[in-house]
Amino acid sequence: MHAKEFKIRWGMVIDVDKCTGCGACMVACQVENNIAPVTPEVDAWAGVAYDASNKLRTLNWLTVYEINNKKAFPEYEVAYMPRPCMQCASPACVPVCPVVATDKNEEGGIVSQIYPRCIGCRYCMAACPYHARYFNWFDPTWPAGMAKALSPSTSTRPRGVVEKCNFCHTRFQQAKDKARQEGGDPNSLADGAYNTACAEVCPTGAILFGDLNNPAHKVHALAHSKHSFRLLERLGLGPQVYYYSKREWVHRLGDNYLPNEKKA
Repeated sequence: MHAKEFKIRWGMVIDVDKCTGCGACMVACQVENNIAPVTPEVDAWAGVAYDASNKLRTLNWLTVYEINNKKAFPEYEVAYMPRPCMQCASPACVPVCPVVATDKNEEGGIVSQIYPRCIGCRYCMAACPYHARYFNWFDPTWPAGMAKALSPSTSTRPRGVVEKCNFCHTRFQQAKDKARQEGGDPNSLADGAYNTACAEVCPTGAILFGDLNNPAHKVHALAHSKHSFRLLERLGLGPQVYYYSKREWVHRLGDNYLPNEKKA
């Protein structure tokens, strides 16, 4: 798929050296996007033992992975890598969808997911090399009282559709509306005017969000740093999520290089 150029290109730079793996970003993502937890009722209906840690049954639009340099103490090092949807410039998921339920958004290059169109074929899940898409096996249910705290800005998704991170797109719409109300340009938002929930709550400031094409946004300079890299970059999909680390072994693992393989 040919990568289309966009005037605005929303993206992230995640500083792996700052990330502590606390999981605050995951919690914020769940709350912001009304992602239902695995409950005892759902597992009882499925006839299996309740296990909220079962990754085959949970939905996490953002997952934090732990990696290490595979060395013995005292040279042992660990790093944590939050992984949202990469919002690829040439997304592998888009051309395989038979009903155009996923597409590259013209406003900022975000890969959209149109739930009413989705037929649950899961071709997009098979095509995504980042495993950033999830299938909704069950209708969403929440523990007693929790449903009253759902975000009114984000719709819940029914059983039988694929869902994924969309860079908190409702916040993008709200930021544009606010710019119009204040007499500003909704197509030229200031740095920080539109921010994702995960970036907002990160206690160490490891996640930065903004327009990768705008020199006035912090992510622009960081994405062009010699210390920045993208996951599986050699696949040529052009992820809009960058990682930043001064540790070479983190770079090698990020692009899936073998121990004795020479990096291109």
